[in-house]
Amino acid sequence: MSDRPFRCGYVAVVGRPNVGKSTLVNALVGTRVSIVTAKPQTTRHRVLGVMSTASAQVVFVDTPGLHRTSRKAMNRMMNRTALSALADADLVLFVTEAARWVDEDEDVLSTVGRYDAPVVAVLNKVDTVHPKPVLLGALEAMAARYAFADLVPVSATRGNNLDALRKVVLPFLPESPALFPEHMRTDRSPAFHAAEAIREKLMLMLHQELPYGVSVQVDRYDSSGEQVAIDAVIWVERESQKGIVVGKGGRQLKHVGQAARLDLREQLGRPVHLELWVKVRENWADSESELLALGFDPV
Repeated sequence: MSDRPFRCGYVAVVGRPNVGKSTLVNALVGTRVSIVTAKPQTTRHRVLGVMSTASAQVVFVDTPGLHRTSRKAMNRMMNRTALSALADADLVLFVTEAARWVDEDEDVLSTVGRYDAPVVAVLNKVDTVHPKPVLLGALEAMAARYAFADLVPVSATRGNNLDALRKVVLPFLPESPALFPEHMRTDRSPAFHAAEAIREKLMLMLHQELPYGVSVQVDRYDSSGEQVAIDAVIWVERESQKGIVVGKGGRQLKHVGQAARLDLREQLGRPVHLELWVKVRENWADSESELLALGFDPV
């Protein structure tokens, strides 16, 4: 039996949109707890990814990307969700792209600096940086920006250097018993993950702007039979958007449903029966009460 004390704590994973935070959390935990697309602001909710070992439990908090644009209530709520994770964190992973630094990164770093938790800089997407002296220059530039507790270059998509990052994280966690059962990987329900899987397919299949006016709500999730039965509503803000999601002769909605069903079947290891409806809920993204009704975090 080890003499080392058991450690457990919260690690907030923050950064501007589209730097790979969700991909990183999924890779660190070893399973998909958050959906991933190449489009900014894919993550809208605070999602916990739990990594348990014999000596520690790390609770990674995947957050929406902190961003300047706060025109709508949804954007403001997403920013508040990310800030609440910072307030509760034992450690912060500040994620950036290794070879790219923009004003929004500076904004996030300025925000992170207002909190007490130590900060580790994670330079992601190192597999895209060539030649290697460019990466050394990026690390030196990052070190000059803030008194980071450590700097770790990684590639979340390829799994490069993730073990080193895990080792860096552990000493910052407080001595504490585990907060979650050892087998648990996320705090979110199967119905939540089903809704997110459907939204992921919508974001991948729809054109540039529409995904941000789309939300998914699961009305029924029944896993009591041989197959999992899921009924879900795709909410849009305007009647014109409904036609885009449904598509000519219902083809677009059929494609979304097929892709989501196959994905869910693979995740669950069971047959899935999925029914989708598209409904209009005007201006839901600019109403906090509507957002709360759709399952957004009350922060």
